[in-house]
Amino acid sequence: MVSDESELSWFAVRCLFRKGWPRPDPASDDHRYEERITLWRTSDADAAIALAEAEAEEYASTIDEAPDEYLGLAQSYALFDSPDEPGAEVFSLLRTSKLDPDSYLDTFFDTGQEHQQRS
Repeated sequence: MVSDESELSWFAVRCLFRKGWPRPDPASDDHRYEERITLWRTSDADAAIALAEAEAEEYASTIDEAPDEYLGLAQSYALFDSPDEPGAEVFSLLRTSKLDPDSYLDTFFDTGQEHQQRS
């Protein structure tokens, strides 16, 4: 374990869950999913993922009667800036696609099934 603060870096880790609460409608085959990004200060990406996965398992089991399921996906991103800096980038993921921009957004980010506030 690294004890020197100067050797620690910030990492953002994105984990994916299937939601157990609120309970899905039993008449539907719909599933609700959640992406969470957590921040970790540690020595490297592997350590950050290990910490995030342990936290993900704990998070997923917080509601006993309808637990979430951690799906085993953890993606790490090393922050270039401290998270207390205004505008600090905390996660970035690059993807190659043949889709045009509107189709790309509709396929991955705006399917109509998101639970989000519009502004």
